[in-house]
Amino acid sequence: MTLAAPMQELRASYAFVERNINLTKRYWGWEVVWMLYTIANSLAVVFIAQSVNTAVGEDVLTKATEQELILFLAIGALVWHYLAVVFETVSDMISWERWEGTIEYTFMAPVKRSTHMVGTALFSLVYGLIHTAVVLVVIVVVFGLDMENANYLSATLVLVVGSLSLVGIGIMGAILPLLFPEKGSQMTHVVQAALVLVSGVYIKASEMPEPLATMSVFSPARYVIDGIRGALVDGKGVVDVAPTLVGLFISGAVLIPVGVYVFSIGERYAKRTGRLKRNG
Repeated sequence: MTLAAPMQELRASYAFVERNINLTKRYWGWEVVWMLYTIANSLAVVFIAQSVNTAVGEDVLTKATEQELILFLAIGALVWHYLAVVFETVSDMISWERWEGTIEYTFMAPVKRSTHMVGTALFSLVYGLIHTAVVLVVIVVVFGLDMENANYLSATLVLVVGSLSLVGIGIMGAILPLLFPEKGSQMTHVVQAALVLVSGVYIKASEMPEPLATMSVFSPARYVIDGIRGALVDGKGVVDVAPTLVGLFISGAVLIPVGVYVFSIGERYAKRTGRLKRNG
């Protein structure tokens, strides 16, 4: 009896994973467009490194330095994309359920809200990892990057453990499409932009001007980016990134329950004010 309840919750969480997979299949056209957009956007960012010498009219960067800059920008673009995928997937599920007309049934189901959100979060992690892996392969092939020094195990661990914090923030952001049916999904982009601004996506966080450098200390995304750069650029092993992993795990362990709690408050308010009836 002790294990029955947790196993039941796990099965219920997987049900939401399966439901979200089916929704993704239904909107497969959007998935293709989104993937192509992501690849094009990531390549456009990385092309900046190759244009530096041309832009200034002299050979500022050597070939080796250019490769380092390409990898630096590529990691920033990849982590930004992964962050956006994880964040948007959680909030998009609310919008999709509005379109499908099932959101009221989901909230009426005898399932804990934490179970619902954990299932959605698990799907977003797998979905984000697949997306990011595809984009990484394309960037490596197009730019011919030398990845012999990269430690993929450490990078993957940092990305997965760091995702816990991003999921917590994403669950809080999911309140916006819940409370504002018409433009709630677009409003979540403001939160994403704030994370990008203070997390050192395309510049080292320590080199940003104040107060952004100080604000970046409180952004989990900063430590995800720094950890992945250390693993892929410097070849840091699991032991080297262990402090980062511990910090990210603690951050996720705090932010996910807080996110579920905040979402529950928003859910009760939406039910009380009749906002679930509006499909937007």
